[in-house]
Amino acid sequence: MEKRKLGSTELKVSKVCLGSMTFGEQNSEAHAHSQLDYALERGINFIDTAEMYPVMPRASTQGSTETFIGTWLKKSGRRGEVVLATKVAGPNPAMYWIRDGKNNLDAANIRAALEASLKRLQTDHIDLYQLHWPSRNVPIFGASDFDPARERNCVAIEDTLAVLADLVKEGKIGHVGVSNESAWGISEYIKQAEMHGLPRIATVQNLYNLTARTFESSLMTETCYREQVSLLAYSPLAFGQLSAKYLDNPKAHGRLTIFPANWSPRYVRPAVLAAVAEYAALARANGMTPAQMALAWCYSRWFVASTIIGATTMAQLKENIDAADTLLSAEVEDAIGAIHARITNPGA
Repeated sequence: MEKRKLGSTELKVSKVCLGSMTFGEQNSEAHAHSQLDYALERGINFIDTAEMYPVMPRASTQGSTETFIGTWLKKSGRRGEVVLATKVAGPNPAMYWIRDGKNNLDAANIRAALEASLKRLQTDHIDLYQLHWPSRNVPIFGASDFDPARERNCVAIEDTLAVLADLVKEGKIGHVGVSNESAWGISEYIKQAEMHGLPRIATVQNLYNLTARTFESSLMTETCYREQVSLLAYSPLAFGQLSAKYLDNPKAHGRLTIFPANWSPRYVRPAVLAAVAEYAALARANGMTPAQMALAWCYSRWFVASTIIGATTMAQLKENIDAADTLLSAEVEDAIGAIHARITNPGA
């Protein structure tokens, strides 16, 4: 499988990344291990996780995902073959089980989070350590408007980078990334790193799929190109909507039917359903499954370094990986563009 360089680092990762947020919720430990084995057989060398996983987040399962990956790393002995990425949670008082709901991106919290992740993952270092969401006020997870009235006390970006610099020097992390970030945030991280001799961020992990393409229109592509920050695209199938399984069967088993209805409302907006129907029809008219086309499109974007896929069955995982070999014709690309022009970013 094609390998791509992350930012200005020496890390080279497969263009398909195995996401793991179903491990411990929709996938058992044995199923998780099977997925990891199969992913490596297919040439994937990049695994993404987070301290708050699995999703949906709850106190009783938090950390299970990293634990499952850790037992696989110990059993398989393949730590040296993978680029391992995890994330520290940003502030969210509703997640009271993560450091008593007082988590933030300060030195004490980051160190506590990293040590716990290292223990669960049964490793002594993380190749890419990411900040799951910002400390500051910024619209994320379906919010689109910046509201100054929601300003809050936050940890200065310079202070966050300073503790990450110490962890790099200690050999506990290799490189730094951000997630759910804005163009301003990326620019500020770069500025502070250059001003104070701190680690430059290598990656940004943001939402990107056929129904959510704001990454293209919010100065993110230019910012990331000029600052050498690689996009790790998450949710490329829009919580399964772009597979069209819910279009075919609204009660199909998956996150949108087993999780509370208010968990991710952006993926059930009427405009999303309309867009999914058009994309699914286009895929099928051209001899592809809807998931195959949606993923092939994402894999082929010039600014996407790696696309994070998740699956609950081996059949889904195989289809998702196989899509990496699918090339879209110019006609299909044009038709995708026409649908996007009519129904623009309904899932953003």
